[in-house]
Amino acid sequence: MQYLNHLEALCKQVGADFVEEEPLSAHTTFRVGGACRAFITVPDADSCYRLRQFLLEAQLPHRFIGRGSNLIVSDNGFDGVVLMLSSVPQISTAEDGSCTAWAGTSLKAFCNAALSASLTGLEFAYGIPGTVGGAVYMNAGAYGGEMAQIVTQAEVLDPNNVRCIIKAEDLALSYRHSCFMEQDAVILYVTVQLKPGDPLQIKQQMEELMRKRQEKQPLEYPSAGSTFKRPEGSYASLLIDECGLKGFTVGGAQVSEKHAGFVINRGNATCADILSLCEQVREIVYRQTGYTLALEPELL
Repeated sequence: MQYLNHLEALCKQVGADFVEEEPLSAHTTFRVGGACRAFITVPDADSCYRLRQFLLEAQLPHRFIGRGSNLIVSDNGFDGVVLMLSSVPQISTAEDGSCTAWAGTSLKAFCNAALSASLTGLEFAYGIPGTVGGAVYMNAGAYGGEMAQIVTQAEVLDPNNVRCIIKAEDLALSYRHSCFMEQDAVILYVTVQLKPGDPLQIKQQMEELMRKRQEKQPLEYPSAGSTFKRPEGSYASLLIDECGLKGFTVGGAQVSEKHAGFVINRGNATCADILSLCEQVREIVYRQTGYTLALEPELL
């Protein structure tokens, strides 16, 4: 790729980390995936703008990712540039209860910042292993809460690399969906509206939800969380369990024996193992129940 030297030089100018032939298995929670041509860690919004402008003008294939907690990467990797926003938290809170975070900030750090400010409404996100930007991208939710309930706006680089604000009503947030799934934009900052609360109660709720996760989910294994979306009228985990598929294995991939909604990497799974397992699960569930399961993670 003839532009890589120029891209590396630009990364040095803007303070971004640049690595060639980086294995993407190191940047997804499933721990699978081949290498990309270059992997860039983006430190701030200005460097994001400059790097994306270069990539667009050079017509280089590229993809922005969060923490990779909702991503399955091909064993062949990605023949292009992968960019990840820095995970160094950037969070500000206002007296009216609004909080703004850099999209690369972890949900855990965002939840802890809300707790420190005695603000309630974000507890549901504690324990979701993603970033603030990723949470808006897929309208992440758990235990009765979701980002759609609290997000007021997102600051983005639009498809033409223009920095702009998108208000909540234009984000098209629905079950595991946002407008960003249909448009090539980069989320830079997210603002949520929270309410004053009792820090002791907020902390107790966060700890209780984390306890539930640890009890019910196979957090000791690499995975992408819930592997299938909830079909209308039922639950993926219930259907998979009813079909006797707990423990069903293809290569190093397995339907968790602890929670049927999770496909896990037993230690040496490939992307091919995971996708083959998921397809077989979908076929069996459809044949036995009539429900069609859709993958929740995205493929790269």
